Amino acid sequence: MKLERREGFRAQDFIASGANAVALAALAAWPHWHGGCLALVGPAGSGKSHLAHTWAARVGAQVLTAAAAVDLRALEGGPVVLEDADRGAHDEDLFHLINMAAVEGGGLLLTARTPPSVWPAALPDLRSRLNAMRVAELAEPDDAILGAVFEKFFRERNIKPADDLIPYLLNRIERSVPRALEIVTRLDEASDADGRAVSKALARQILDSEAPSLDLFE
Repeated sequence: MKLERREGFRAQDFIASGANAVALAALAAWPHWHGGCLALVGPAGSGKSHLAHTWAARVGAQVLTAAAAVDLRALEGGPVVLEDADRGAHDEDLFHLINMAAVEGGGLLLTARTPPSVWPAALPDLRSRLNAMRVAELAEPDDAILGAVFEKFFRERNIKPADDLIPYLLNRIERSVPRALEIVTRLDEASDADGRAVSKALARQILDSEAPSLDLFE
């Protein structure tokens, strides 16, 4: 595990909606989590890292990632965030962090794409802790979140989209922040290449070009 920087996540930039209401309520319940632990679970781009870093800033938690080693003694029993806990965390480290979380003043927030009950664990005691851990799930982004994400991505590229573009995209693309970023990038590149406005017509052209040809099914 390694210590992680917290730059780029601001509480005021997070969009609250029905897709994350349960997770927000669960985070607000700290330090009264059962055993001091909470797993924040959701698909890529659902806001796990944003929420985790915002919580860390509020409670003074240290942020770790699961893939590299860190001296756990340096954490001094305070609250901790472990990002990507389902991808590379060592059993012994994770078990130690869970034990530390139960100490007064501690706390452990884990982010993951899958619930703790399906994480591999060779240690029987760790397996039982993971099975009993409270889980707060984040749903795929709804219109409120994805619309705000589109606005942010366009703003970062100094693009003023046509008024009907974002509602059109919300009805056409999968509910995914990475997909939204991909579409904005393609619109920006196509606009620069062809000298066209970033519009619904340009978006339709891009999305239609991705549709499978009917010839494939003949």
